[in-house]
Amino acid sequence: QVQLVESGGGLVQPGGSLRLSCAASGSIFSIDTMGWYRQAPGKEREGVSAVNPRDGTVYYKDSVKGRFAIYRDFAKNTVYLSMNKLKPADTAVYYCAADPLYVPDAQWEDDAGEYEHWGQGTPVTVSS
Repeated sequence: QVQLVESGGGLVQPGGSLRLSCAASGSIFSIDTMGWYRQAPGKEREGVSAVNPRDGTVYYKDSVKGRFAIYRDFAKNTVYLSMNKLKPADTAVYYCAADPLYVPDAQWEDDAGEYEHWGQGTPVTVSS
């Protein structure tokens, strides 16, 4: 079994920054791909960022490009999401996902169902 625990969410003013962390434990040898998704109230879950473990290609949702950055620390079994210039539209519960087999490609945003493991989510609220 794999456990994913997110942290770092909170309330921030527009234009502010947060860094989310997702620590993996358990059968971490079975983790290959890790990514971040989010779900705003009344909306479907959407992809935020993912990394192709084969070639290192990093994917970002268009609306977060240039503001968010994903980083995976293999030594700490942790993946981070640095979020800058936050907007009210970024308000959502952010989820970390991991899978032993799935490899993200150009259709990665629609592939939430491909991930086997999910964290419990950490809420991010951007408001003045």
